[in-house]
Amino acid sequence: MSPSRHRWTRSLRFRLLAATLVALLVALLLAGVLLAGLFREHVQGQFAATLRTQLDQLTARLEFDPAGRPVIDPQALTDPRWSSPYSGLYWQLDAAGATPQRGVLRSRSLWDAELVAEADALAPGAVHVHEIAGPGGTRLLLVERTVRRDDPARTPWRLLVAADLRETDAAVARFNGVLTVSLAALLGLLGAAAVAQVAVGLAPLRALERALADVHEGRAARLEGRFPAEVQRLTDDFNAVLDRNAEVVARARTQAGNLAHAIKTPLAAMAQAADAARQRPESAAELAALVQEQVAVARRQVDWHLARSRAAAAQGVPGARVALAPVFAGLWRVLQRVHAERGLMLAGGPIDPALAFAGEAQDLHEMLGNLLDNACKWARHELRVSAAPLADGRRLRIVIDDDGPGIDAGRREAVLARGARLDESVPGSGLGLAIVQELASLYGGELALGRADAGGLRAELTLPAAPAVSAPAAP
Repeated sequence: MSPSRHRWTRSLRFRLLAATLVALLVALLLAGVLLAGLFREHVQGQFAATLRTQLDQLTARLEFDPAGRPVIDPQALTDPRWSSPYSGLYWQLDAAGATPQRGVLRSRSLWDAELVAEADALAPGAVHVHEIAGPGGTRLLLVERTVRRDDPARTPWRLLVAADLRETDAAVARFNGVLTVSLAALLGLLGAAAVAQVAVGLAPLRALERALADVHEGRAARLEGRFPAEVQRLTDDFNAVLDRNAEVVARARTQAGNLAHAIKTPLAAMAQAADAARQRPESAAELAALVQEQVAVARRQVDWHLARSRAAAAQGVPGARVALAPVFAGLWRVLQRVHAERGLMLAGGPIDPALAFAGEAQDLHEMLGNLLDNACKWARHELRVSAAPLADGRRLRIVIDDDGPGIDAGRREAVLARGARLDESVPGSGLGLAIVQELASLYGGELALGRADAGGLRAELTLPAAPAVSAPAAP
């Protein structure tokens, strides 16, 4: 199959038209067969009723002479076809006793032919209808009945009346011809209506196609126009995707610019130091220290912007879900080894296994790892961790307390700034809490600092909660 033909057969317009036309064709064929059959039955029923009338007339004219021989006076029959040879209307009287005899009496129209009907047991007064072969191979419709004299012991007689079916067949053929032409015209009209219906129904898709072409060729940033309700939801979702892509691109450009600006200063400082070292070779040690310092600054900036980029890309990803309890357990095992010499204790009840964060696992590790590491650095003896869902059911709150010196209320906002460090004696880059705050805000959450019950720092982290996973039904 050629590509163009393959595309055509996959067309929605082709499928709708093909299905509609096939359904119309089948329906009209069935209707034609049904109507033709009903008309034929009706015509043959009317024809048989006419022959019964003729049979009744002949039965009334049947008499018997003193010798018991049957007599039918041809002059008493009103239809002239009885007397015209092979006129198409015939009657015949057969003896139906122990020794059957065909053609005891017959109409002049039969001339030298006879009506040959199958042997049939007829109840008194019953009329049977058959199709038989007539003179010259014609098809005849025959009606018959048994006639008895007053004495039941006497010979019964079989009275037959038959007529040519050519006129009936011709009427049925004319009707079938008119019916065929009518149904064909109806099929054409309904097909044209189906084409118009498909064209009108799919017109909004053409408008959608043009709108997509405008977006693809840069003439529009979104899908513009009014669409039917069945399509509007699709266009709204697509526009939402376009808006999000535009936000991601704008954010990426901004972050790339910020990163370039952030590392420009360390690079400039190292370039100046390198020029100075070429002029003063004895300053190599100072150059090494400066390069190490500026590389550390650049690394912090790169880490900061990478964290922002990762969280921005993960924001709103459907189906993202990370259970809290395993992440807490893994991080605490690592921190226990890192701070083993200090013997820190972890207090607080176990975290509900059903609690889950609606986001990326790496981001949750980044936020909780920074908060727990910061608490371990400043804690004297103990950390207390708790997590619980908020009343709205769509968010959860994680609280991490330490029993360290804490932070004065006036200085808590300052420590959330990038690179801010209140004590240079404690190792760190000064980006931990700032990264946590930035990641949380990108997920629609927040980080709040306060005073713990033990006097140290309390970090309250609010994040979006993933919906609970329903347990599978028991088999």
